[in-house]
Amino acid sequence: MQAVSTPETEQSVASAPIVNPAAPRVQRVASIDVYRGFVMLLMMAEVLSLPAVAEALPESSFWRFLAFHQSHVPWTWLSLHDLIQPSFTFLVGVVLPYSVASRLAKGAIFKSLLGHAIKRSLILIFLGIFLRSMHSEQTNFTFEDTLTQIGLGYTFLFILGFYSQRVQLAALLLILGGYWLAFALYPLPGAAFDYMASGVTPDWAHNLSGFAAHWNKNTNLAWAFDRWFLNLFPRESPFLYNGGGYATLSFIPTLGTMILGLLAGNRLKSAGTDREKLRFFVITGMSLMAFGVLLHVTGINPVVKRIWTPAWTVFSGGICFLFLAFFYAVIDVAHQKKWSFFLMVIGVNSIAAYVIADGGIKTVIMDSLYIHLGQNFDNVFGPAYATLVAGGLVLLFEWLILYWMYKRRIFIKI
Repeated sequence: MQAVSTPETEQSVASAPIVNPAAPRVQRVASIDVYRGFVMLLMMAEVLSLPAVAEALPESSFWRFLAFHQSHVPWTWLSLHDLIQPSFTFLVGVVLPYSVASRLAKGAIFKSLLGHAIKRSLILIFLGIFLRSMHSEQTNFTFEDTLTQIGLGYTFLFILGFYSQRVQLAALLLILGGYWLAFALYPLPGAAFDYMASGVTPDWAHNLSGFAAHWNKNTNLAWAFDRWFLNLFPRESPFLYNGGGYATLSFIPTLGTMILGLLAGNRLKSAGTDREKLRFFVITGMSLMAFGVLLHVTGINPVVKRIWTPAWTVFSGGICFLFLAFFYAVIDVAHQKKWSFFLMVIGVNSIAAYVIADGGIKTVIMDSLYIHLGQNFDNVFGPAYATLVAGGLVLLFEWLILYWMYKRRIFIKI
C-alpha cells in the first residue's frame, strides 16, 4: 500500500495482451469513481445507526424501511446494504482493463504486472485480516470479508484479463457451474446431525427446503471446508461456525462477480458509442437479474449473499450493471458532475475510505465527540435521534479527512 501524489488511474486489465506501449495516457472514467464513492458512502453511513433509530421509534414505517436497507438480510434475497460488497467487487473487474493498459503504456511487461497483481492480492488479504483483528486479543484469521475475498481471487482475475472475452465467459461459466455442482453434491444433514455445533436449528425460519437446502446456513460445503481450514490457524478456541454463515470459499463465486465487472470494463473501454455501451449494460443487467430470479424461484439455486451462491453472483451482478449504466449515463454521457463531487471525493480514495470506515479512526472520532459533546446529543432532536446526530457528525469528519487528502492530492492505492 502506498500514497501517491496524483490520482493515477487504477482501472485494471485489458481483455487482449496486445497493447501499444506508445499509446496515450488512459483517460479516467469519472462515473466509476462516483459509483465507487456511492458504495463506500453506504458503508461509511453505518455509523448513522439507523436500526437504533428504528428501534427507538417502533411505530415509524419510514425508519423501519431505512433500517432494513442498512442491515443485511438474514439469508435469501437482499437489502441495499447487501449490494455494497458485490458493487465494490464488481468495480475491481471494471477498472482492471484501464489499470493494465495504463501500466503497459508506461513500458511495463507481463512479468512485472503479474508480480504486482500477486503483491496486491497479498496486501488485500492481510489488510482484511488486520482490520478484522483490531479488537481481538490475537490475530483473527478470517477470510470472508470484502478485502480478503477480493485478494484471494484477484491474481486469477488479472491473468484472465489477458485472454479473450470468450475465454473469460467460459471461465465464468466453469466457476459458477462447478461451484453449484460442488454444493449440490455435498450431502444434506442426516438425522444424527448436530445442529448445535453449526449454530442453527433445524426449524430456523430461513432454512430452505428440498433441493435448495444444499445452500442452508452452516450445513453446506463451504461451512464444512471452514471447519477444517480455519482450524489450521492459531485460535482462542476451535472454529465451529461463522455466526452469519459467511465462508472462505465464497471467494470462488466472488471471482465470478469480478469477471462480470471485467466484461463490463472491456465494453466500457471499447470503441463503441455511448448509446451502444448503455444498451449493453442495461440489457445485460436486466437479463442477469431475470436469470438469477429464475434460478431462485425454481429451486435450482437460491439467491444468498452470505455464501455468494451462483444465483447471487448472477442476480447482484445484474444490479451492478444497472448501477454502472446509471452513473455512466449521468456523469460521462450527460456530463452532470457537479452534484457528484461529494461522492467523487470518497471514490478516488476508496481504500482510505474503507480503512476509515472499518478501522479505528471511526471509533476515535466517535469517542471524542461523546467526550466533548455527549451530554448534548439527546437535546438536539430528542434521545431517539442521538445516535443519528452523533453518527452524522462522525460521517462529516470522515468525509473532511478524505477531502483534505483530495485537496493535497494524497491518494492511497495498493
